[in-house]
Amino acid sequence: MSKSSLVTHSAPSIVSPNSEKLGIESKTQRSILKRKRSVSSSHIRCTTDRNDLIGNGIKDNVKCSLILSMRKLVPQVSTTVKWNPRDPAQMKAVKQVLHVATVPPTVVCREAEQKRVVEFCKACVEQEKAGSIYICGCPGTGKTLSINKMREQLSSWSEEVGLQPVEALAINCTSLVNASEIFSKILEKLKFSKKKKDCLTPLQHLQSLFSQSSSISRTMLLIVIDEMDYLITKDRATLHDLFMLTTFPFSRFILIGIANAIDLTDRFLPGLKSRNCNPFVVTYCAYSRYQIVEILQQRLETLGYRVFQPLALEYCARKVAAASGDMRKVLDVCRTAVEVLETELRDCATKEQADSVTFDHMDAALSKAFKSPKLDILQSLPQHQQIILCSLVKLFNSSKKNATTIGELNKSYLEACKSASVPAVGSLEFTDMCRVLAVQGLLKLGQSKEDRLKRVTSQIDVSEISFALKGIRFFKKFLED
Repeated sequence: MSKSSLVTHSAPSIVSPNSEKLGIESKTQRSILKRKRSVSSSHIRCTTDRNDLIGNGIKDNVKCSLILSMRKLVPQVSTTVKWNPRDPAQMKAVKQVLHVATVPPTVVCREAEQKRVVEFCKACVEQEKAGSIYICGCPGTGKTLSINKMREQLSSWSEEVGLQPVEALAINCTSLVNASEIFSKILEKLKFSKKKKDCLTPLQHLQSLFSQSSSISRTMLLIVIDEMDYLITKDRATLHDLFMLTTFPFSRFILIGIANAIDLTDRFLPGLKSRNCNPFVVTYCAYSRYQIVEILQQRLETLGYRVFQPLALEYCARKVAAASGDMRKVLDVCRTAVEVLETELRDCATKEQADSVTFDHMDAALSKAFKSPKLDILQSLPQHQQIILCSLVKLFNSSKKNATTIGELNKSYLEACKSASVPAVGSLEFTDMCRVLAVQGLLKLGQSKEDRLKRVTSQIDVSEISFALKGIRFFKKFLED
């Protein structure tokens, strides 16, 4: 409000003979001025706080950046009960909610992928037709969780529309003794009794069953095979034969394969497309930071009290989304942050203690999660050895391979040095540096008479190399190009 408006508003009270009214108007004026001073002082305090944050080191810079740029989070559930971190029952409930094995009531942020899978399966059931789906994506992106929920949806739908219930068989390939055991598991589900003098293999039995109309029931079978890449054999026959079963005239099953590799079927089963047996592919992308926050809020809202400060959740989401987008990693980090608070409460004797997980607790948990001896080694390497490792990451990402040769790696290294205007070392020195990296357990070199033909593989996950070196401006730009 301007000064002139204040004078105009208070003018009638000056000429008024009523002194009581004059007192009321004067109080109003003082109140308005007081509010203006309050707003001004709060603005100064806010600016001072911001400057304090910026001046208190790297951690406070991150904190300040989050405060200034944090978008509106998923609304917090209105809580009537205050969380008591000293209550063993409440602490146990929080840890349980954040456990990877705890299945949420609904799967959020995967509605589009689930819809595609459900619609495909419904079409197969209605037409009594076999089909195959390949679910792929990075670890911790909700593939298995959402498919398990989809199974429940499909079963409920078949009952609602009056169709025969869909039977389901879930197999995790890590539990198989050998790849061909997968066919025995399917036979058992079909309740097929093998004759004593029968010399046919389980695969041959299935092929025979799906070739005759009278030998198989009309009930649809949903087969979910997790960790499908474990079925890849040297001749790739098991994986090929499994998908080919859906092409037999009387097949009555839907095959859903789940694995991390995006191009598994194209790379290992190129013949499927020519035989019109290419599976329907659904890709699960890594979670973004907004999706991570939403999933965490969905899990935590069942508790009825606030456990994490919004800033702490946002910090965790940003960190993990930048590294991998792995939701399992997020849950592990959040549990660790809760345990950091729990330890602090147990060891600290002061009266003023946090009643929720703060930014500092989350920072300590993230440091534990991402800090490793190899991370220290990567960050302390000489610059040219770091360039070699970044060149390896870029080469693997562009070629979608997990191995190269010293010759190819040297070409990638020379390109990196040229783009950064850094003088490159000679080929002999380059090979020596590769040997040093192999001795440190970062690379593995194969055998060959010629150095340039030696096979090179990484002994650590390429995401660890990216995470360790992205903090350096040159490597961040190089890895993002």
